[in-house]
Amino acid sequence: MSNPEMAIPITQAPPLAASRAARAPLRTFWGELPRALLLLAGLASLVYAASGDNFTLNILASSFLFAGLAGAWNIIGGLGGQFSLAHSVFFAVGAYTTANLYLKLGISPWLGLVPAFLLAAIVAVLVSWPVFRLRGPFFAIATMAFTEVALAIGNYAEWLTGGTRGLSIPFRLGLGNMIFRDRLSYALLMLAFCALTLIVVVAVHRSRLGYYLQAVRDNEQAARASGVNVLRVKLTGMAISAGLTGIGGGLFFMQVRVADPAALLSLFDFGVKFALIALIGGLGSLYGPVLGALVIIPLESWLRAELGGVVPGANLIALSLLLIAAALFMKHGIVGLGHSLAARLAGGRP
Repeated sequence: MSNPEMAIPITQAPPLAASRAARAPLRTFWGELPRALLLLAGLASLVYAASGDNFTLNILASSFLFAGLAGAWNIIGGLGGQFSLAHSVFFAVGAYTTANLYLKLGISPWLGLVPAFLLAAIVAVLVSWPVFRLRGPFFAIATMAFTEVALAIGNYAEWLTGGTRGLSIPFRLGLGNMIFRDRLSYALLMLAFCALTLIVVVAVHRSRLGYYLQAVRDNEQAARASGVNVLRVKLTGMAISAGLTGIGGGLFFMQVRVADPAALLSLFDFGVKFALIALIGGLGSLYGPVLGALVIIPLESWLRAELGGVVPGANLIALSLLLIAAALFMKHGIVGLGHSLAARLAGGRP
């Protein structure tokens, strides 16, 4: 006869957090899309409010461009955990593809963005295939070395890049040439790129590929043991990330209309900045890169205007100190800080 005091219940109530997680519906692409569209509507309202102010429109255009580029980097760097410093190469591939097709073959930049996407994705796959055998800091160092190799090639390949003199796009106004006189058009163009990237990022996050990337990031060995084709997942994520970066490069070149390899392949101005914006906004989050760009780009412009002319390099020093402080006190970026504050206000634990 069993002792009722020794009886152990067959089932136990799960912890409160676990039960809430179990009851929470899995957010799909269509479930997340309204929030993304709401954010994009807010960005569009910023453009409308700044219409007529060319200085502010320039800052917004740069912010939207880097928001899209950081979001593209975040697919492989944040979601997949592969800290790439080679995205400036894919940026330059897209820029030179679009520019050369326009200059030599007369192909509209709007059509040139398609081969820019494809070629940047192909280059990314070819480069990443052997490099993905490395992990952690060794992977980052290898991608950084690839950037330096690409810079050396770009300086000597005058038929493609114009060498150290660079390439220049003639000023021919027209929608078909993607050359506009007003700043508002460029702000809307970069907002469209930001919207495209955000929609793709949401689709990747809420797809099987996104969950595979997160599994590889969290524990690659466990993901492989569970049947995930780790190399294929990494290459797919890198291809999408690089392709979107290539589109951004093409748009950037058509906006500035003149650039050389040293500018496009700059490790700090592009390669590191993509990652930095994603880190400040919230690594691996959906909307972190957008928030990071809306903070970093205007702040960088303001510091350059206020301090750059007073003491040379003072704006970079001030920006570096602010970024170090953000890394120390906002370990999960702006998005993580927002979640912590919301939890405190709700009476919960951050």
